[in-house]
Amino acid sequence: MGIAEDVAGLLRAHPAVRGVELVGSRARGTAARSSDWDFAVAVEDFGEVAADLPGLVAPFDPVAAQWDPLGECASYLLVFAGPVKVDLLFRDVPRRPARPWRIGPDTLGAVDAHFWDWILWLVSKRQRGMDDRVRGELLTMSGHLLRPLGVQVVPRSLEEAVTRYVRARERLEARYGQRVPRRLEAEVLPLVHARDGDHYRPSGLRS
Repeated sequence: MGIAEDVAGLLRAHPAVRGVELVGSRARGTAARSSDWDFAVAVEDFGEVAADLPGLVAPFDPVAAQWDPLGECASYLLVFAGPVKVDLLFRDVPRRPARPWRIGPDTLGAVDAHFWDWILWLVSKRQRGMDDRVRGELLTMSGHLLRPLGVQVVPRSLEEAVTRYVRARERLEARYGQRVPRRLEAEVLPLVHARDGDHYRPSGLRS
């Protein structure tokens, strides 16, 4: 389990954590090679644990760490080099889905992290043959993230979503005079275009 179990072990040692349990496809034995590691975390004091999480995971050098804007419960989403996706689910802490992204120079980085985490999750769904789920999520992504960026067309594939997102992001970077770090993109993008385990970077997309 590697880094996923290391993160879970750190959480289990936290004084405000009652338990950490592996759930989802990894627990059921139905995971694809890119599936995330889902851990249900039971806590005594959510506020204390939430405040400590960034420091707890910092030694593992996460590529991205964010609270899920669309989760039905509080969910801390982590991506590590590999990429390895680890989701910490606080099921006793309900959340309402956030409104579509407001785009500005102060949100570009968070939008980028959300997009690539979402794409990585969808890669695992595609690997499991869940094409209907992927199409439904691309529709949701369109309304929540891509349309606010100026992308009016609902993408028909992960490849199209990536192409349209990258173009829109580059336009906004030029407008705002800033550049979003590409570390997370570099981890996820090869998987989008991989077939049978082969990773490659398509032409026409700049890193």
